[in-house]
Amino acid sequence: MTADDVADTLAAMGPRLRAAREHRGATLTGVSCATGISPSTLSRIETGRRKPTLEVVLQLAKEYGVSLDELAGTVLAADPGPRASALQRFGDDKAVLPLTRYVGGLHAHKHVLPAVEEPPARPRQVSHDGYEWLCVLYGRLWLALGHQDLVLAAGDVAEFDTRTPHGVANAGPGGPVEYLIMFGPQGERLRPRTPPAPGRGAR
Repeated sequence: MTADDVADTLAAMGPRLRAAREHRGATLTGVSCATGISPSTLSRIETGRRKPTLEVVLQLAKEYGVSLDELAGTVLAADPGPRASALQRFGDDKAVLPLTRYVGGLHAHKHVLPAVEEPPARPRQVSHDGYEWLCVLYGRLWLALGHQDLVLAAGDVAEFDTRTPHGVANAGPGGPVEYLIMFGPQGERLRPRTPPAPGRGAR
């Protein structure tokens, strides 16, 4: 491996660590509590402003349940099996089902927000590098995107640069909300492709 290869691997390590964390539905604060690494250090590593040490990479690989090869991008993540791919539940009762089993690049999750009895407060917003595509499957989802407030119903789709502050909540009261998320940690976007119109050749 050349010096350029090492530099490229380290440059890609941050987005892969962020993808691995988000694949598990973990927050920077939660990982900090589990590892003792400060949230600011984790954030700088994920955004490429700081190179991780081997000790930190080993800690995070263990915390996220991934191998060093996966974080280096030399192999696909192993099949997590039926137990690991089951819905993961978090403190706010949100459930997340990972739909992809690799680290880095576009990956997808299904999210389920529980029913609420009263109108919620405006969702807490976060921002980070990347690009997100969101599709509501069931219920009504409140998407707070920057200064905008959108209520999405089943079949509605939103896409946005995740550097824009964003947050979601059940727009209730009513039933639960189910939605899909596809996320490109390095800014990857979906590319719509449609067949040519009848009578026209493909271009």
